Amino acid sequence: MFEQVLELVKKYKTIIIHRHTSPDGDALGSQIGLKNILQDNFPEKEVYIVGDDAKRFSFMDGSVMDEVADEKYEGALAFVLDCGSEHLISDERYKTAAATVRFDHHIFCEKIADVEVVDTSYESCCGLVTEFALECGLKLSPASAKALFTGMVTDSGRFRYDSTTSNTFRLASALMEQNFDTNDVYSQLYADDFFYVRLRAQFVLKIQFTDYKVAYIYTTKEELSTYGADTFTISRGMVNTMGDIKGVDIWVNFTETEDKVLVEIRSSKYTVQPVAVKYGGGGHAKACGASVKNREEAMALLEDLNAYNKENVQ
Repeated sequence: MFEQVLELVKKYKTIIIHRHTSPDGDALGSQIGLKNILQDNFPEKEVYIVGDDAKRFSFMDGSVMDEVADEKYEGALAFVLDCGSEHLISDERYKTAAATVRFDHHIFCEKIADVEVVDTSYESCCGLVTEFALECGLKLSPASAKALFTGMVTDSGRFRYDSTTSNTFRLASALMEQNFDTNDVYSQLYADDFFYVRLRAQFVLKIQFTDYKVAYIYTTKEELSTYGADTFTISRGMVNTMGDIKGVDIWVNFTETEDKVLVEIRSSKYTVQPVAVKYGGGGHAKACGASVKNREEAMALLEDLNAYNKENVQ
C-alpha cells in the first residue's frame, strides 16, 4: 500500500507536512510523528510541518510549526494528514508543491492529493502513519513513537471507541517498544486545570434533549465570549460532556461564531456522518462535524438527527 509513497519520499529533497485546521491530538501526532520518522531515516532531507497553532495540544513535543517560505514548495513533496475535506487543510500552499500525498482515516469525500492513502479501518491517522513506518522498514524513535501514541490515544478515546481493533493494539505495542513515558502522555491529555473542570460543569448544566433523546448544547456567540476559552475548546472540547448519559446514543454541540455555527456530532451506536455531509461537513461514521450558516439551519440539522433517532428507537 505504501510503496509509491516511499518512492516519492526518496525522490524529493524537501518535504512539507500539512494537516487539518484547529488540530487535535491525532492531526498533530501524525504530523510530528511523520516529521520525526522522515528526519530519522532520511537525514539528508529538509522536512517541515506547517499549519495553525497547536493551542490545547501545545504540550506535545515538537508542536511549534515551522516557518516555510513560499519558494520552498517549488520541487517539494507535500503531505496532507488526517483531513477528509480540502477546505479544512491548514495552509493551502500544499497545492503548489510538485507532488502531494494524503494519509487519512476519514470516510472518503473527495480527491485531495496525487497519491491517496485513505483507510477507514484505522482508528487514527497516527495508526496509519505507524503502519507506513513498519511496512516500509523505517525505524521509530522515542520522539516519533510518543507523538504517534498520543494521537492514537486521543482518536480512540483511550482505546474505548469501537474503532479500536486488534490492529490498534498491535500498532500501539510497536510504538511502546520505544522508550517514552506513557504517564506523561496521559497526564498532559487528561489532567485539567480547575478552570476546565468548572467549564465542563457549566456545559453539563446546558444539556437539552429532543423528543427522541438526542442530547444537544447550543452556545450563542454572546455566551462564547464570556467563557474565557478558545472556540475549539468550546466546540470540540465540550461535545463529549454528553457522551456518557444513559439512554443517549446521539449528541451534538452547536457553537455560534461571528459568521457561522460550528457543529460537532457524535454517536455511540449509529452512523451519523450522512447528516453532516448533508450540511456540507463530514468525518467519521460516528464522529463528524459541519459548519452551518445560522441557528435556523442548526435547528434543522438537529431535527434531522431527531428524526433519525426516532426511526431507531421505535
